Amino acid sequence: MNSPLRILYITTWCPFPADNGSKIRTAYLLRALARHHDVTLLTFSPDGLSADDIAAQAPPLAGIYPVHEDPFRYNSLPSYVKYASPMPIAFWKSPAMTRQATALAAGPAFDVVAAMSVPVARYPFQLRHTPRLLDLEQSHTLVLEDRYRAASTTAARQRALIGWRKSAFYEARFIRAYQATTLVSQHEVDYYTPMIRDASTRLSIIPNGVDLDRMQPNMAARTENHLVFNGALTYSVNYDAMQYFLRDVYPRIKQRVADASLTITGSTHGVDLNGLRLDTSVNLSGYVPDIRPLVAGATVCVAPLRQGAGTRLKILEAMALGTPVVSTSKGIEGLNAVPERDFLLADNPQSFAAQTIRLLEDADLRCSLALNARGLIEREYNWMDIGARFCRLIEEVVSEQATRRS
Repeated sequence: MNSPLRILYITTWCPFPADNGSKIRTAYLLRALARHHDVTLLTFSPDGLSADDIAAQAPPLAGIYPVHEDPFRYNSLPSYVKYASPMPIAFWKSPAMTRQATALAAGPAFDVVAAMSVPVARYPFQLRHTPRLLDLEQSHTLVLEDRYRAASTTAARQRALIGWRKSAFYEARFIRAYQATTLVSQHEVDYYTPMIRDASTRLSIIPNGVDLDRMQPNMAARTENHLVFNGALTYSVNYDAMQYFLRDVYPRIKQRVADASLTITGSTHGVDLNGLRLDTSVNLSGYVPDIRPLVAGATVCVAPLRQGAGTRLKILEAMALGTPVVSTSKGIEGLNAVPERDFLLADNPQSFAAQTIRLLEDADLRCSLALNARGLIEREYNWMDIGARFCRLIEEVVSEQATRRS
């Protein structure tokens, strides 16, 4: 590109502070674009952050427009409303966001608009004739399909099936209407390709990554026989993982390693802690501004995930920090990690406990896995390289559209 592009960047999560996986991805990709182009940020900001508040943490931007609504404000509606809605409520329109997008569309033209996740996928259509890119970091459809397959009753399966089908219809509809869609792994590309059939949209892999300068091994002294799960329980996928781990896995570990302990990071606001089998060896850290010392100081990172989609920043961060990982197939899904070389794999309670105990008792294995996993992160999951790839893709979308029009 000979001159900077004018980019409108619309986000579901306010990228700053970057304190969860979606925010981290959104923030790093924004920084990559802002190094070379003029980026305007339009974002939901339910915490009431002003443009000045955001600017204090963001790279230099052409404009910042916070919308003080919660993109997930309808989640608390009664179940029958969610069931009856033809569209998943996460995709419902925000009048305030629509007004702000319309106002920006009436100003100087943008060269391209990027929608960061499906809840904001409708707003780029306010900018007619502007090339569009959708970042599908978190697939609602894959999450709901997992929920359907895991349902234990006929009624639960029926509810999950309806939600899954609605989400698949609307996600595919949005993807088909965009010039390009970014996904985090080949697994997601393979999943969505048949859903969009012969659409001309471009599917590209932009994986999650790690800031290698911030994430260095040996950032904290390790506590012997200490486990960590670096994921907030406010997210249902993480809650399910810890409910399963504390009920079915952790007691087996404690039988063999009596002084084993566990830290679960992240906010517990509004979480039903009575649904978790907690004891005095389990520490709930609550929200912490920097989880690196907690992860780097653990002997093992556990990722007993059974639901969800995308690639897990929690695993990438643990690998970058030199903390060996035990994960389910679902947890490691989409990552180019090799079992027994980069991490240990376990898909049932017995094997998860055995693999964790194996790591706790074998310092040489911990060292080998940590070194190999750090090498994998450096080769394939560096935010600097990923951000440059995202920037090139945006530029190509604009160039291709200009060629078609001419």
